[in-house]
Amino acid sequence: MTETQRKVAFVVCLLTIVLALLDMQIVSAATVPIVRDLDPGHGIDKIPWLVSAYALASAALLPLYGKLCDVVGPKRVFTGAIATFLLGSALCGAAQSMAQLIAARAVQGLGGGGLMSVTMVVIAHLKGPEEKSADRGTNLGGLIAGGAMAVGPWIGGLLADHANWRWIFYVNLPVGVAALTGAALVLKLPEHHVRRPVDYAGAALAAGFSSALLLVTDWGGKRYAWTSPVITGILLTGVAALALFLWRQLRAPEPVLPLPLFKIREVRLGFAVQAIMGGAMMCAIYYVLIYLQVARGITSSSAGLYLVPMAAGLATVGLLTGPLTARGWTARTFTLTGTATSAVAFALLATTTAPHTSLWLIRGELFLAGAGFGQLVGQLILLVQNAAPHHQLGVATSGIRFFQTLGNALGTALFGTVLARLYAAHGPGGDISTLARLTGAAHQDGVQAFTDATQAVFWGGAALMTLAAVLALRLPTSPPAEGGTPKTALEHQPAGA
Repeated sequence: MTETQRKVAFVVCLLTIVLALLDMQIVSAATVPIVRDLDPGHGIDKIPWLVSAYALASAALLPLYGKLCDVVGPKRVFTGAIATFLLGSALCGAAQSMAQLIAARAVQGLGGGGLMSVTMVVIAHLKGPEEKSADRGTNLGGLIAGGAMAVGPWIGGLLADHANWRWIFYVNLPVGVAALTGAALVLKLPEHHVRRPVDYAGAALAAGFSSALLLVTDWGGKRYAWTSPVITGILLTGVAALALFLWRQLRAPEPVLPLPLFKIREVRLGFAVQAIMGGAMMCAIYYVLIYLQVARGITSSSAGLYLVPMAAGLATVGLLTGPLTARGWTARTFTLTGTATSAVAFALLATTTAPHTSLWLIRGELFLAGAGFGQLVGQLILLVQNAAPHHQLGVATSGIRFFQTLGNALGTALFGTVLARLYAAHGPGGDISTLARLTGAAHQDGVQAFTDATQAVFWGGAALMTLAAVLALRLPTSPPAEGGTPKTALEHQPAGA
């Protein structure tokens, strides 16, 4: 590829990252207009499935996407994921009922699961022979991903209030068509023509395990009691699927997530830190917004603007990454400072969150959290890609995304349970949903109990990121051996390597 083709290809990759991350968050601010239009008075109970259907389908195919990249080549998988995502977007915009919209969101998720992970594989393959690391595309991709995650709810609210909720999905079409056209015209990546088996059984078991885990964390303690037969049955199904998946990975000729990858310290620790970061990032985004709305009375659309400082923190880190790398900072350095910075941000949130905390202080703490997460989003992918064997680049990259998805689900459920139970133990009414109906001293007591519970949630986030920092200390100080994934070698490998 010429240098111009590489630059165009990087723009295509960044567009796909924006599409993937925006669509995971953009729906959250437009759920009320959607229900009001499609199923007035009866669709409230279906709102969680607008997010869950996308997340389930996305997580289920992640391991398979990585393996397909290694077997047939990343370009075919990349364009296929974009096309599937565009089909789902068009179906979402045209939906005439909540059931149709939820089904279309699942189709969207099937493509969306590949957008983020496969894009990172493509970026790794785009490295020129003169480049010794993948930071050029990976860090910028992480920066845009974090920014899209932060401003997605605000954009969704804006479109829903001033246009029509269908444009939340239709806006993907011109951007996606441009990305698909650019990929078809300029991408020239290795294609593997040697027939190799694909472990579809392993992919199905991974999908079953991750789907069960996401359903348990989404429904447990909310729709069904944690000890209910439904949750118990799903949990047992997930455990059985996990056990069968591990057994299959030990025997399949081409496993979707090769267990020997976990013998590589950088890969093993990268997966763990990414999962922890996924749970902690959801804690920062989700529970700060809940605090602003419940304890401070800020509207949902205005609360979304408080995530802009977090995006600014991510942008600041993106601007500093290049100069710091030139001064000798490595992926290990960024991982250490990123986890430590995030832990400090959570500790500050935990100690200062109160019924009358300065909102500017909250903004500052979110900026610090964004600066911490920004050091991790791209660097963890870089760390894993540089350490994994070159012929397993796809499964290693999709693996880190897979573990982040699981971390998101587990973190959200864990912190939600902590918040609900602490409030039930100390707050009036026993249920956070009753807080808005309280008046006078009872309302003040309820707000105080809620903020106390929120502090405990943020202390949990600080503990998680402290654990991630301890894991980061175990990363090797020297770069991966030449037998890992030297990115400069990708262009020189034969197609069937």
